[in-house]
Amino acid sequence: MNDFDWKTKYANQVGSAVEALKFIKPGNSIFIGTGCGQPQHLVNELVLHSKDVYDARIIHLLTMGSAPYVDEKFQGRFTTNTFFVADNVRHSLRKGIGDYTPIFMSDIPHEFETGRMPIDVALVSVSPPDRTGMCSFGVSVDIVKSAVSNARYVIAQVNNSMPRTMGDSFVHVNSIDMLVPFDEPLITVESNEPDETLRKIGQNVARLVENGSTIECGIGRIPHAMTEFLRDKKDLGVHTEMFGDWIIDLIDCGAITCNKKTINRGKVVASFCMGSQKLYDYIHENPLFDFRPTEYVNDPFVISKHDKMVGINVALEVDLTGQVCSDSLGYEFYSGIGGQVDFNRGAARSRGGKAIIALPSTAKDDTISRIVSHITEGAGVVTTRGDVHYV
Repeated sequence: MNDFDWKTKYANQVGSAVEALKFIKPGNSIFIGTGCGQPQHLVNELVLHSKDVYDARIIHLLTMGSAPYVDEKFQGRFTTNTFFVADNVRHSLRKGIGDYTPIFMSDIPHEFETGRMPIDVALVSVSPPDRTGMCSFGVSVDIVKSAVSNARYVIAQVNNSMPRTMGDSFVHVNSIDMLVPFDEPLITVESNEPDETLRKIGQNVARLVENGSTIECGIGRIPHAMTEFLRDKKDLGVHTEMFGDWIIDLIDCGAITCNKKTINRGKVVASFCMGSQKLYDYIHENPLFDFRPTEYVNDPFVISKHDKMVGINVALEVDLTGQVCSDSLGYEFYSGIGGQVDFNRGAARSRGGKAIIALPSTAKDDTISRIVSHITEGAGVVTTRGDVHYV
């Protein structure tokens, strides 16, 4: 059977990035797709052809790779509002030319739907449409689906490198105004090997995970460190806002089956992922994975429906009363609230659930304690002392 010629069928919607971006007007709010699903080609063309654009507001959850629109030379053309402060935009906040909105992940789609945070144009990345006209958001469903549903104009980079993920992860071409064919490798995030301290943390956390538990943890060295100590567990499930390469090993060794999950049995439920090309190949058309929007995945009441739900999150520092700082270093915003509170509260409400905060006790070669008598001046509390169960 010949490949489906979607470019011919939807020819009236197909165009170049330059043609599509002409619809962006001064003062528009522009949403950019999340994480490794960032439409890199559209973003690069946006800044290259921005001479007629000024006072445009970039909105995103977080983006990996480059963020050229935060360069000071574009000041006056673009301002940035992010829900999570990643490396590529941190300097713009430090210089006062970018904004950070602290918000629970589960609440972001509501801001789009109510119009409190209007979106004029959404720039997203999708897989090629199938014969029914359905495209997949691939590695990033999260708040992207809500942004597309509520944007006045949608421009989608159609990328053959985008895996076709299963679940509530699809959008019909009729909901897209311009299709821009452009293939490029997805951004990858490699896992760093954990040191001995992190391995001990991973081992301690793994001891709290019972057989049949459903787990939540993201990416980074602590989830990676935990993997080797979870291999002997039985019938683990996964309900998490995001995941990385660690999940492959635990599925292949039989530790993760999702067969004991209270809801969505037999499915790994997540809203986005970031990892290697191996991970993207693994999730492509894999029916084990069920990608869903943030408003479902991060809903604390959905999370709490899982018996033995274990939420595993990280912190920058914790004080002796249990207050958790995870988004700021003193007066400087460093990361974001993300889904920590959503999953901490959901796991705490779960029957047999456990809400865990994991962190090394020191930083900077053991010269600074991260367990403190009081939170550093200027730092914010993300998870309150009343929400903390395990540290």
